[in-house]
Amino acid sequence: MEKLELVGYFNTVETTREYSGYIHSVGRTLTIAILGTLCGLTDLSEIHHWAKSRHVHRFLKENFAIYTIPTYDWLCELMSIISPTSLNKLFTRWARTLLPDFLDGLTLSFDGKTIRSTGKMGEYDKPLHILSVHLAELGLTVSQKTVDEKSNEIPAMQELLGLIDIRGCMVVADALNTQTKTAEAIINNGGDYLLNAKGNQETLMKDIEDYVQDEKLRAAMNSVITNEKNGGRLEFRQAFVSSDIDWMGVHLSNWLGLSCIGAINRRFTINGTTSNEWHYYISSRKLSPEDLLMYARNEWSVESMHWLLDVHFDEDSCRLRSINSNENMNMIRKIALNYLRVYKTETNSRLPFSKLMLSCLCDCHELLKFINW
Repeated sequence: MEKLELVGYFNTVETTREYSGYIHSVGRTLTIAILGTLCGLTDLSEIHHWAKSRHVHRFLKENFAIYTIPTYDWLCELMSIISPTSLNKLFTRWARTLLPDFLDGLTLSFDGKTIRSTGKMGEYDKPLHILSVHLAELGLTVSQKTVDEKSNEIPAMQELLGLIDIRGCMVVADALNTQTKTAEAIINNGGDYLLNAKGNQETLMKDIEDYVQDEKLRAAMNSVITNEKNGGRLEFRQAFVSSDIDWMGVHLSNWLGLSCIGAINRRFTINGTTSNEWHYYISSRKLSPEDLLMYARNEWSVESMHWLLDVHFDEDSCRLRSINSNENMNMIRKIALNYLRVYKTETNSRLPFSKLMLSCLCDCHELLKFINW
């Protein structure tokens, strides 16, 4: 998306109340926010201060036809009336253009993040919680949905599955979303699932655990072992899979498409202390033990995106009082991260995000490199 296309594309975003946009259009407002965020700025106050500086204002005028910069109060007001639902529709549509035509074998990871600072603000009945969809292999966020609280992730995930193209993808999520209706929605929309069997599906977990912990049965399962050393942490992983699941009885009728069970034994040592964990899985795809390790690890890709939001944009300390503004800025940060990720992939750049954003802050013309991919 290039220069004026950026402004024009986001000009179609709807507002929650009638607004002519005569002086400061929605598209120009969102463009300022996106470009400022690409410079690593963390809130609207910093973005406004950056945008009104002489050299940045000249850059915005020459490259984006942004001739006037709104006051800080007006910038905050504009961000508060932009509809997060409308912005997310455009965000999802734009993110799809960044993806390859075929997603076969790629991993879509679903997970929620609570913006902690909103839990301490009187304007919020409950902390703002946002469920994100992340394409693990490419490091791109493709959609999101705000929910009232963590337990509401379940219907939100099922709704998102109907809004995005998951054909050929492996869908992974935490144990909260190990639900029969979620598995059904994944299969009906052309994807496959790898779901974690834990306490919220106690009978399912217990049956798989009993099978895997029987030494004779486990010996017949396909398995692989990996060892990793990262800093002072030593980690041993052994994965087991089996598509011999005729014994699972009622689970076969409850879980649409169920084709495989798996388990991962993780033992890791930190500072001389060793922990031992078992994780149990069901999948609609017949997996190799190597596949199981890969997809289980990919589940955590969305957590790395959440980590970037906190480390680079200090999101958990965000003090915007408008709920709409917080949702909109969360999407804008993800748009910025997507731009940076695509640039790193296309150029094989090894620079960290922080250095790339610093280069934009030092020379705003560097921004053109990122938005022209």
